Amino acid sequence: MPVTFKSIALCAALAWSWFSPPAAGQSFEELERRLAEHPSLTALNYQSEASRERSLAATALPDPVLSVGVNNFPIADPSFTEFLPTNKAIGVRQEFPNRAGRKARAGEARALAEQIELVRAAQLAALRGELIALLHEKTRITRQRDLAEQRHEKYDALTGVVEAEIDAGRPAVFRLAEIEAERAGVARQLIDLDRQKAEIDARLVDLVGIIPATQAPATAPVEWSGEARDFHAVRIADAAIRVANYSVDGAKAAWRPNWGAQLTYQQREAGDNFSGDDWVSGMVTFSVPLWAGKSQKPRLRAARADRAGAEMRYQSASRSAAARYAAEAAAWRAARDSISILKRNITAVEDEIKAQLSVYESGAGDYAPIIDGEIAVLSLRADIAAEKARMSAALARMNALMAQS
Repeated sequence: MPVTFKSIALCAALAWSWFSPPAAGQSFEELERRLAEHPSLTALNYQSEASRERSLAATALPDPVLSVGVNNFPIADPSFTEFLPTNKAIGVRQEFPNRAGRKARAGEARALAEQIELVRAAQLAALRGELIALLHEKTRITRQRDLAEQRHEKYDALTGVVEAEIDAGRPAVFRLAEIEAERAGVARQLIDLDRQKAEIDARLVDLVGIIPATQAPATAPVEWSGEARDFHAVRIADAAIRVANYSVDGAKAAWRPNWGAQLTYQQREAGDNFSGDDWVSGMVTFSVPLWAGKSQKPRLRAARADRAGAEMRYQSASRSAAARYAAEAAAWRAARDSISILKRNITAVEDEIKAQLSVYESGAGDYAPIIDGEIAVLSLRADIAAEKARMSAALARMNALMAQS
């Protein structure tokens, strides 16, 4: 069997459950605190912080440039006093990128930080939904394991009843083979439940770092108002449009001039035929969009195309989120309705058991149908446990799609 990440995680979970003490019961609030510290969420926190710092840096001016040197220094006869144009100079130059461009870049970085924070909120909601679903799955496994063990005991009792019928001369030998096959099915189910538990424990360790002994919280469906912005995915897409808008503003600002100022102080030494002197030179520079057709125009078209793409992604996110909500809501309702049907089936089987018991007590029937009915009830209760877990998982995923504020 090839070694995969899934198999490694499964082995790690098994080792954790075998060699580590059972986790103490934590409150769900404690698990939520652990979940908020998940590395993927912490990484998004750092990304948001980095974008906010970049927004501050975007408004700052470039560092000034200092210069120190000499002008017109003769090489053949090095001297500061023989050649009239020779002078020493010290200067400073400061660039002033246009304010509109700096504001646009700062706004784009802030908008990106806000988008990352929305991504973090959506991911936290998704992880919380997964955590709730896993806790319900653990409850389901515990319940199904208990019911499977009860079925195993019922098969032992049923075997004794059938053997008694065979001893009494009744042709029930083939029923023993059926019982053994069903008992083997229960044994395989117990093995599969152990596998499922190990996988769930591995996923829980990934989420909160421990295997918790915590009951899943009671949850109610979050009703959708019909507004697309109720969904996390749509809010993220809307934030992406704001980022694209600032990008367009930055591309437009590239048409405006970038200014600069330069000041130079010069000093001339006194010579034999001329006197020393000091003077100052100043200069102002500004950019001209001479190559706009090759630079500014393509960048503006690209920024507008990015914005159009972001608007289309917003529409796509609205449709996708609404469809996912409808699908999870349908799964939740289907599981709920299935539970109602299974409960009615249990009631019908229990009524039949009572009827068979009355017949048996009157001396006119066998006890085997009664045990068969009890086994059927246990199977139906196991199905209910599975449907409850499915309903809770669908509800958790449905609520995770919604922004709570």
